[in-house]
Amino acid sequence: MSDPAPHPLRTLHEGLSDLDRRLFDAVADSPSPLLDLTMRPLSAAADHSKLWLVIAAGLGGLGGLSSRRGAVRGIVSLAVTSLIVNQGLKRIYPRRRPVFDGVPLRRARRQPTSTSFPSGHSAAAAAFAIGVGLENRTAGYALAGLAGAVGLSRVATGAHYPGDVLAGFAVGAGVAIAGARLVPPVDDSRTMTPEPTVERVETEHDGAGLVVVLNPASGDGTGTRVAEEIRSALPRAEIVELSADSDIETVAADAAERAEFLGVAGGDGTVATLAAHAVATGKPLAVFPAGTFNHFALDIGSETVAAVVDSIRNGRVAKVDVVWLNDEKLLLNTASIGAYPDFVEARTRYQKRRIGRATATVRAMRHVLRHSSPVTVRIEGRPAAVSFFFLGNSMYGAPSFVPGRRSRLDDGVLDVRYLEDGHRYAWSRLLLSWISGRIRNSQVYRELQAPVVTIDADEPFRVAHDGEAGDLHTRATFRVAYRELRVFGTSLTR
Repeated sequence: MSDPAPHPLRTLHEGLSDLDRRLFDAVADSPSPLLDLTMRPLSAAADHSKLWLVIAAGLGGLGGLSSRRGAVRGIVSLAVTSLIVNQGLKRIYPRRRPVFDGVPLRRARRQPTSTSFPSGHSAAAAAFAIGVGLENRTAGYALAGLAGAVGLSRVATGAHYPGDVLAGFAVGAGVAIAGARLVPPVDDSRTMTPEPTVERVETEHDGAGLVVVLNPASGDGTGTRVAEEIRSALPRAEIVELSADSDIETVAADAAERAEFLGVAGGDGTVATLAAHAVATGKPLAVFPAGTFNHFALDIGSETVAAVVDSIRNGRVAKVDVVWLNDEKLLLNTASIGAYPDFVEARTRYQKRRIGRATATVRAMRHVLRHSSPVTVRIEGRPAAVSFFFLGNSMYGAPSFVPGRRSRLDDGVLDVRYLEDGHRYAWSRLLLSWISGRIRNSQVYRELQAPVVTIDADEPFRVAHDGEAGDLHTRATFRVAYRELRVFGTSLTR
């Protein structure tokens, strides 16, 4: 009587196992100096996930918001995967490790004592790489290649069969993808902003027709140096120097009336005043960096006097947004309520005592930390007690209570960020959400983007803007004037 035919599943299992062993032998027997040199150190680096922990620390410390989120998601995916593999799957299917005498030059220093299926190193690698990639695609692509190399190292060092590695990859990827279903990745995409509005105007190489209003005292004396550079590069430009008793509004109005092109060199407050007159007359504005920080000048590509002169000579003009406060005051950069106006007011008060700006800044910060209290207002009708409130002209980098730099000044939105007071463990919760890259989910941090934002309150509150302490208001409406100001600049016209 003939033996019964083997079960098809058993035949398949035996065939796959035989293929697995043959593939292992092929890698083990391959005479490759490159594998001999790289595989054992790489495999050892991935022991206990050390490699991935170091990369996660780098992403969290040096990367942007999506990198920090990716690092957190990658580590969580890795931890869950390791638990499933080591405490579950390895016990369900206790496969023996391969005999790795064929790889003496690159085999691991010691044979792992756990069972072989699936590969824990490969599972952790896939979980981390895909977890990071779900939040930051570029980093994910790079880590996918590294994860694949780690999987290869487990075969090349004789620790696993290829089937163990493939199964590990599948488990790690599955855990990361399942995690994305439970906690969806954050979508950082923004509405696409139309291309910059750019034009060319006819200008004279020597600056004829340009009237520059300049504050010699700005930037702790930088204004005087800038005046000399302008006279040297643009000899026919007219420079109107402000004095301590000058009425800047009158000077600006007179300059705007007779100039073909307006120029300004001073702090952000001076620049904003000239910008308002440039808007009213429709004339292009050249912004020379003569203030302390030069936020607006830097963001339009006017880092140096030479860069501004080059823009003027080439007639490169772009249209950028400005912000109107109650349709009366023009703002170019930012506005704040709460702690920041208190800081500006205190710093100004200390500077009047003829101490250095750095010392005045430190004393003002100390004063605010000791004495500043939340401001109770209504933001678009929603009551809020805010300890920090920031409003920017255009988007200021990634979400954070510490705004970054603007990449555009013509996107047509106000960037509003604020911290709400009154939550338990507010600062701890804020720090945790910031480190994890999920600050938008925080109950302490709020943000909105809109073309118009209104703030009102029962008690007057101070609105600081463009480095000035500002005035008291019970209602402040901020409105974007889309691409209303024409400026000479480089970064917006390339």
